[in-house]
Amino acid sequence: MVRAIVGANWGDEGKGKITDMLGEKSDIIVRFQGGSNAGHTIINDYGKFALHLLPSGVFYQHTTCIIGNGVALNIPYLQREIDDIVSKGVPKPHILVSDRAQILMPYHIDFDAYEEERLGGKAFGSTKSGIAPFYSDKYAKIGFQVSELFDEDTLVEKVARVAEQKNILLEHMYHKPLIDPKELLETLHEYRDMVAPYVCDTSLYISNALKEGKTVLLEGQLGTLKDPDFGIYPMVTSSSTLAAYGAIGAGIAPYEIKDIITVVKAYSSAVGAGEFVSEIFGDEADELRRRGGDGGEFGATTGHPRRMGWFDAVASRYGVRMQGATEVALTVLDVLGYLDEIPVCVGYEIDGEVTKDFPVTAKLKKAKPVYEVLPGWKEEIRGITKYEDLPENCRNYIEFIEKELGVPVTMVSNGPGRHEIIHR
Repeated sequence: MVRAIVGANWGDEGKGKITDMLGEKSDIIVRFQGGSNAGHTIINDYGKFALHLLPSGVFYQHTTCIIGNGVALNIPYLQREIDDIVSKGVPKPHILVSDRAQILMPYHIDFDAYEEERLGGKAFGSTKSGIAPFYSDKYAKIGFQVSELFDEDTLVEKVARVAEQKNILLEHMYHKPLIDPKELLETLHEYRDMVAPYVCDTSLYISNALKEGKTVLLEGQLGTLKDPDFGIYPMVTSSSTLAAYGAIGAGIAPYEIKDIITVVKAYSSAVGAGEFVSEIFGDEADELRRRGGDGGEFGATTGHPRRMGWFDAVASRYGVRMQGATEVALTVLDVLGYLDEIPVCVGYEIDGEVTKDFPVTAKLKKAKPVYEVLPGWKEEIRGITKYEDLPENCRNYIEFIEKELGVPVTMVSNGPGRHEIIHR
């Protein structure tokens, strides 16, 4: 049985907690795309963690955590992350890395920073983790696949070829220090030694596990609106954030994915640039940001204050549709308890016409939010474990969202802890 857990919006929906919770009942957890550019915040018995590359199942002894072939693999970062959680008392997790994953190189991070610097005011708000240069190289067929680390002749030839190409850009476009092929080869040898204990044919491993009836959880990064095809292009990430890509990024058949849990936040937040119709500003935003998440709404990777907004039914409905959601997990509902009334964006006004369908970016730029205001519940809901014990206005809010989404809300998170969740 394969389940996928993905985000409906801009990322930041609180997937880490839900993955951590579902990890308890999973045998294998696979990260299938993205790299160390976004983080998942998890709070459990060991403490509070921000994971960037490791799947959220690393806190369990019964799980195998896989870095799939679709991931941008930053090898020293992976090693650091493993060492970090072990140093905090977490038993060493069982980790496998796909032999077909590609390696995020030190120069990818450099090029990311150089390009943002060159763009100046027109920058993408990148996390400067090397993601766009990495995926550009992968599809331009000049990336390094993990398997190539173990074939010295291929490696030596490729390092020379790649350095030659990159150095033209470094010298003439960015005016930055050049890559030394000898040093680069040494770095790759270090990477090989670091990653060697984890490498295997993970696609075959998963295939065999499924034949044995094991449970697999596919963990996505970011959300629908950051997808390069269906997101707010060009302010998107460089790998597909959709559950459908989980089949490719993990190396399984698409029909194996039976359940797609799409995480939706009870209000909106986003890190990075791009269109955000229901965005709020000033004191209203500051108040929500301060109360939001656990310890406030700040990016798990950058620490930047997140951009805040009210729940956007148009973007979220589109988000769950593109993910193919079979069920929705609604997060951070407890945060909204301070409000007398809660606006919900139910439509976009574009050129005088109201639409309920999410448009392309050029039209999105002109969209103004159309709000419906719901009464707040004005009380603390943390600690409530049964749906029927929630205040009436709180249940009304959930049911209003469910109706707008057209997908059942099966889980409601009302606190940051692993088990602070209501099952419906």
